[in-house]
Amino acid sequence: MGFTSKPSVTVIVPAFNEVENVDPLLAELSAKLPADYEVIIVDDGSTDGTYQAAVAASTQYQFLKVCQHRTNQGKTAAIVTGLEKAQGEFVSVFDADLQFLPEDVVAQVAKLREGWDLITGRKQGKYEKQAVSAIYNRMARMMFGIKVHDINALKTFRREVLEGVGLRKDWHRYIVPLAAARGFRIAEIPVTLRPRKFGQAKYSGRGRILVGLFDLVAVAFQLTFMRKPLLYFGVLGTSALFLGFLVGLAAIILRLFGHGFRPMLYLVILLVMTGLVLFAAGFLGEALSGISDRIERLEKLARRQAQARNGTDETDGTNGTDGMRWSG
Repeated sequence: MGFTSKPSVTVIVPAFNEVENVDPLLAELSAKLPADYEVIIVDDGSTDGTYQAAVAASTQYQFLKVCQHRTNQGKTAAIVTGLEKAQGEFVSVFDADLQFLPEDVVAQVAKLREGWDLITGRKQGKYEKQAVSAIYNRMARMMFGIKVHDINALKTFRREVLEGVGLRKDWHRYIVPLAAARGFRIAEIPVTLRPRKFGQAKYSGRGRILVGLFDLVAVAFQLTFMRKPLLYFGVLGTSALFLGFLVGLAAIILRLFGHGFRPMLYLVILLVMTGLVLFAAGFLGEALSGISDRIERLEKLARRQAQARNGTDETDGTNGTDGMRWSG
């Protein structure tokens, strides 16, 4: 792999305690990636010398840039940091554990050049938690209405895709449904999955399953209820009020015939209060949605102004607000 002054593709490599993988990773990327690619390793607060190993390697590989978070902030934050330093029109997120092939990144970029906005991989090969992953992806297809089989494999996309979606902690797994909700064109191609040779898996344990499930529900809520909160909560509130009216009418009729039933009165109060609370939640959701839309527009305006003023941000040094160091 050579070096060009203006790369067209950026490969972001989030890394947390992957010191054993740094040298073989870079050797493989150097051998398999074309000359118009750059690689940005984002060390996410590693304690095993990953950052130092990557910085040392940057003197050997011209295509390599290195960032560091002083504390572990998670893969999503590492991706966002890498994007801030990326120069390429296309961006790929490549795991540091060497489980994916660099050739598949090249194949995904070629597919992007056909006019797609995001290419996601469909893992080929055996891996841990395959049954859990299958259930998780099936739920994602049902909840988001997307046709891809794997939303959490190797992904390559146009940089505006990631700039256009709001990512919270651990939401890197939902870039595909978030992009689909914004109308980006998505395709899927097979990618090879290899077993990890060095280091420890970072996403394991039953707790991660619960985190993934709750995040799945949160993203679905964001893409449905938060789009038209008053519509959803208003329908539920109207239903509760209507049921309260019917129960109240029935209670009055029974009372007229001498069959007063006090629990029905309590039920009427409960249904009416529930309906009012749901309407209040809908109005609150509309207010929050409006604020979110304004913030998003301001962020887009700020990005456009920054790009017009400076182009790609190349500031070196230490950023005191996000705890990031930059080398390369």
